[in-house]
Amino acid sequence: MSNLRSWIVRQLDAERGRWMLWLPVAMGLGIAVYFELPSEPALWIGPAVAIAALVAALFAPSGSFARALAIGLVASAVGLGLVAWRTASLAAPTLSRPLFSVNVEGRIADIQRLPDGVRVVLEAVRLKGRGAPPPEMMPIKVRISLSRGAPPLTIGDRLLVLANLSPPAGPAAPGAFDFQRLAWYQQLGAVGYALAPAAIIERGKPDGFLRTLDALRADVVARILTALPGPEGGVVAALLAGEQTAVDKDVAQAMRDAGLAHILAISGLHIVLAIGLVMGLVRYGIALVPALALRVDAKKVAAVLALLAALFYTALAGAPVSAQRACAMAGFVLLAVLLDRTALSLRLVAWSAVIVLAAAPESLTGASFQMSFAAVVALIAAWEAASGWRRRQHERAEFTRHRWAWRLAAALGASLATTLIASVATGAFAAYHFNRVPLLGVAANLLGVPLTGFWIMPWGLLAMLLMPMGLEAFALVPMGWGVEGLNAIARQVAAWPDAATRVPSLPGASLWLFTVGGLWLCLWRRRWRLAGLPVVAIGLLLGPPPAPDLLMSEDGRVLGLRDERGQVHVASARTDRFVSDAWARRQGQEGAKRWTVSADQQAAGLGCATGLCRWRKGPWRVAMVSDDRRLAEACGSADIVLATVDAQGRCRGPRLVIDRRDAWREGAQALWLDDLGVRRETANARRGDRPWVPNSSMHQTAPVKAPGA
Repeated sequence: MSNLRSWIVRQLDAERGRWMLWLPVAMGLGIAVYFELPSEPALWIGPAVAIAALVAALFAPSGSFARALAIGLVASAVGLGLVAWRTASLAAPTLSRPLFSVNVEGRIADIQRLPDGVRVVLEAVRLKGRGAPPPEMMPIKVRISLSRGAPPLTIGDRLLVLANLSPPAGPAAPGAFDFQRLAWYQQLGAVGYALAPAAIIERGKPDGFLRTLDALRADVVARILTALPGPEGGVVAALLAGEQTAVDKDVAQAMRDAGLAHILAISGLHIVLAIGLVMGLVRYGIALVPALALRVDAKKVAAVLALLAALFYTALAGAPVSAQRACAMAGFVLLAVLLDRTALSLRLVAWSAVIVLAAAPESLTGASFQMSFAAVVALIAAWEAASGWRRRQHERAEFTRHRWAWRLAAALGASLATTLIASVATGAFAAYHFNRVPLLGVAANLLGVPLTGFWIMPWGLLAMLLMPMGLEAFALVPMGWGVEGLNAIARQVAAWPDAATRVPSLPGASLWLFTVGGLWLCLWRRRWRLAGLPVVAIGLLLGPPPAPDLLMSEDGRVLGLRDERGQVHVASARTDRFVSDAWARRQGQEGAKRWTVSADQQAAGLGCATGLCRWRKGPWRVAMVSDDRRLAEACGSADIVLATVDAQGRCRGPRLVIDRRDAWREGAQALWLDDLGVRRETANARRGDRPWVPNSSMHQTAPVKAPGA
């Protein structure tokens, strides 16, 4: 044991120059722990631990591993404190129940273009109608999908619209995507849809710098969609303004299946092209004026203007996480140019992560943050590891007769390797978040990325320069030709057999394991980093948790079951495609269908008829009721009753009764049946006692024994 300890100490000492790279990891660990807690921590815990750890760091020997650990604990405590403070500071009222046919008045804070309409976010909201909350409980922001025929809108306008509103939806199943948490950090208190065309009751102007940028982005998107009204326009809006909601659903799905979805997110490719264009124009412009070129440092002037352009472009695009990361890294590189210093790549990534986490700590849990940083860290680590080999190959090639052929092969090999590395690095995260892994993304990226970099984006940047003069169509049209080709590549690759595979949801432990293993593999330089590979493998091999046999949506209106083949079906009169597709996707399936049975099963009394579905698994007789008139019949003949109607106090015979009121209080329901009993899990209990969880309670459901057990 002492020999092992000595060996570890030697390895750590040899990696002293890499210790700093673990600073954002420690900060992220504190944030991750916060989201894993079963209840909200006190706000003083983070600062108290940070101060104690800082004192320990000051007393630890300089340069020692003990001091590094103490500094890491400081970073973790800061991360915990930051996200706890941000959660408390963004507290805002949320609707407690749905409102129907209510007049909504508010100022437009954001306009989101959809393929088939427009969605707006209103602030300074006033609700008028039956059941409207009092002023002190009025939501700060409301998101509404407008009906067709909406007037031309600009940010700052005051809108009046008749709409149905509801609180932000919770997870479709325990452990599924939590929109309520996302809405909390956006201060979104209600969502809904218009019942009639909206009316502008007062024209306004955006107030403040951020609102002005939002208005400018909305104007850019409107101009793009006017010049390119087809599917190409939505892709261009995503590339230039970050408006991914404008992308046609079929195109977006093809992009995901072909492994090209990353192109739609403004990231390093877009920021680098913007910086390169500005630096090139400025440097060559200064060089054309000899008197000016002799008096100023063209490179540094270009670097300053390029940094301003990158910041503006990031802000104009709405500052998505991928753009924040790319802008932060580019900023450090340009700062190094100004200071005549050489930038260290992984250090840039580390400080970029610190900046992003400090600004929005909740972004750690999102797929955008995880996949963006996973790809960049893996690429830089891989090129660092291969730098010696690449240098030797380049030196050998310089003495060959066909240097041009080697350079062409090297460029193609680099492109292929980059795509492979990024695909492998992000594949596990894609499987965890989207239950889908593109298998043929290499082929699509080899064609799509060069097309985007050398044709689409240059035309796009030219279009942005021409917009102030109203001449953007001259550049948007050829850009649209390139996007049409990109869409064709995505559709073609997505149509190939097994282009994308669907996978069941992985457990949370898998995310922890392949994150820790991947970081260990990429952040260290010595051979011991290879220990990260088995950790990643274990995370991927854990396999999905057992799928539930019965499901109920959080509004209590949709019921589902999993048949003997593992296929998810809807077994209620009402269907909700979003909910049922989420259920099926979590099992690695394409979609859920309405439950049907064979003639033999129907003769045995199974199947659905007029609001009552009967199902059996082992000793359990299950009834799923969607019609109040069939409730008594179901309660008299079943061991378990799931009801979309009110069954409180009316159904005493079964061993377990779950109705819509239970779903309203506890969130989506999931049940596992076996020969011994029933295990029941609810979305709210799974999430814990957190501010964004309505009616949050740590009450655990009591176990139910099987008949005869």
